[in-house]
Amino acid sequence: MTPAELSRTVAHVVRGAVGEGALGAVGDVVPEAVKVERPRPGGAGDYASGIALKLASAAGLPPRQVAEVLRQRIAGRPGIASVEISGPGFLNITLDRDAQYDLVRHILESTSGVGAAGAGRVTSGRAPYGHGDALRGETHEFVDGVDERGRVVVEVVVGLLRAQGAVARVVPGGSGRKLAVVPCPVPRLAELVGVDAARWAMLRAARHDRPRTDVEELLAQRESNSLFRVRYAYSRSRALTRNALELGFRSEAGPVPEGGALLGLLGDHPTVLEGAARHRAPDRLARHLEAVADELLRHQHAVLPRGDEKPSAAHRSRLALAEAAGTVLAGGLSLLGIDAPEFL
Repeated sequence: MTPAELSRTVAHVVRGAVGEGALGAVGDVVPEAVKVERPRPGGAGDYASGIALKLASAAGLPPRQVAEVLRQRIAGRPGIASVEISGPGFLNITLDRDAQYDLVRHILESTSGVGAAGAGRVTSGRAPYGHGDALRGETHEFVDGVDERGRVVVEVVVGLLRAQGAVARVVPGGSGRKLAVVPCPVPRLAELVGVDAARWAMLRAARHDRPRTDVEELLAQRESNSLFRVRYAYSRSRALTRNALELGFRSEAGPVPEGGALLGLLGDHPTVLEGAARHRAPDRLARHLEAVADELLRHQHAVLPRGDEKPSAAHRSRLALAEAAGTVLAGGLSLLGIDAPEFL
C-alpha cells in the first residue's frame, strides 16, 4: 500500500462515517484528500494522520472521540494491521507487512528504472512512482531565471509541478511569477565541473541559500560528495541485479525484516515529491535522494549470497528492495535533470 492509497482509504472512511451520521454535520469540512505522513520521532506505526483534530470542532466532539470513530473503521480495511490513537487524537496506522511488500512491487511495476533518461518511462499503463494528481487543476506560470541557477531552478520546479498534475510553464516577459533564487557565485559553473555536478550544486541548496561551489569537491569521486553517493548507490542497485542473474536468481518482493528504514524512505517518496512541488523546493528531493542512497548502500551488503551460500527467498526479497530503491533514485535524478549512470 502506497501513501497515496492509504490517504484515499482514510478519506473514504471519513466520508463513510459522515454519511452514516457518526460524526455529526461535518460534511462541509470533509477534505477531498487526507494527509498521511511518517510519525514524528517517538511516534508509533508506519504512518500518522491528524484528520480527527481537523474534524473535531465541526463535529462538536472531542478529537479523541472522533479518532475512535475513525479508528474502528480504518482498522478493518485491507492492508491495515492496526490503528492506535495517540496524543490529543492522532491516528497511528501500522500497515500489514504484505501491504508493504506491495509497495516494492508497485515501484518496480510502475517505472522502468533504466537510468535517468528512462526512469520516467511508463510501463503497464502506470505513471512513474511518486507522480500523481495532487495539484491537478492548478496552473502556474513563471518568469525564466535571470542567471544560470535561476533558470535551472525554474526548469525543475516546472517539472515537479507537472509531475503532480498541475499545468506549469515558463512565460516570456513579466506576466509570470518570479522565483526568488540566490545566484550561483561562480559564473558558468557547468563549464568547470560538468552539467550534472553543477545542477546538483545549484539544486541541493535551498533557493534562499548559496550553493556550494568547491570545484574540487564537486568533482570528487568519494563519499563526501553527495551526488557521487546518490549515483553510486544507483549504479550498485543495477550491479546487484546483474550479479544476481549471474548467480541464477531474480528479485521477488517479500519479507525483509532488516529493511524497514529503506522501505520507509521509499514509502515517503510520493509525499516528498508533492512537497517539493508545492513549496517550489527541489532541494527537498535532493536531500531525500541522499537519504535513500545512504540507506541503500547500507542494505546492499546483505543482498547477494556469500561464500557457499545458496540464493534463497530472503536474497530475492532483498534484491527487490534494492531494485525499488534504485528506481526511486533514477526517477528522482531524472526530475532534477541529472543522469543516473549504470556503471560508475
